[in-house]
Amino acid sequence: MILQVDNLVKSFDGFIAVAGVSFQVEKGELCSMIGPNGAGKTTLFNMITGHLPLGKGRVVFNGMDISKLPGHKICRLGLGRSFQRINIFSSLTVFENIQAAVLTHRGKSLSFFTSVQPLFQEETEEILVSVGLQDHRDAVSGSLAYGFQKQLELGIALASNPIMLLLDEPTAGMSRQETKATIELIGKIVREKGLTLLFTEHDMSVVFSISERIMVLHQGQLIASGPPDEVRTNQDVQKIYIGESRCS
Repeated sequence: MILQVDNLVKSFDGFIAVAGVSFQVEKGELCSMIGPNGAGKTTLFNMITGHLPLGKGRVVFNGMDISKLPGHKICRLGLGRSFQRINIFSSLTVFENIQAAVLTHRGKSLSFFTSVQPLFQEETEEILVSVGLQDHRDAVSGSLAYGFQKQLELGIALASNPIMLLLDEPTAGMSRQETKATIELIGKIVREKGLTLLFTEHDMSVVFSISERIMVLHQGQLIASGPPDEVRTNQDVQKIYIGESRCS
């Protein structure tokens, strides 16, 4: 077991966003977490990765209690994270974004008199190749197409040398073709590097194409967990998504 989440609770001004969620992820698993808008998925991810303090509960990662650690320390322990909204330095090149992330993970700080160019070039180039951005290394990141920006964000997450990735809506806003390419890329990286994956996603074709286990969150509570075929036929899950489609 690489991740253990015990009875996490989080409320905002009396509204309970996460209501006693518990689950485990085994090393090497490819897991997804689904649920309607407002189910609490992003809040839960933010709690696990130290971007939000826990209301109640405990998070254990790779045998260590990380419940009270800040995000940057959790990242250095090997828990990588991407966000719903793209989180890159848009004025830097693709290479510079990845290089900066590698430097940060190595605890390096630069003075104005230090040239950044020679530092960790090989590591940076390897990440660029792994996320398929080697041909865009010198492009200004803000000028990239949306799909490439999401690939860059994945590269930034990989720069922390993670053993587990939490990806929040990795294909949000993408075209069908971009979505297919991104999911294939994520699956390839996870398999080649032997990573554990937990991701949130609204596109059900994405979820069922890659997940070994699916967890379903509804109104801050975990209502189902199991293999894709089991979750697909779960009556509670069907009621939630049928109800949501009728209201949309």
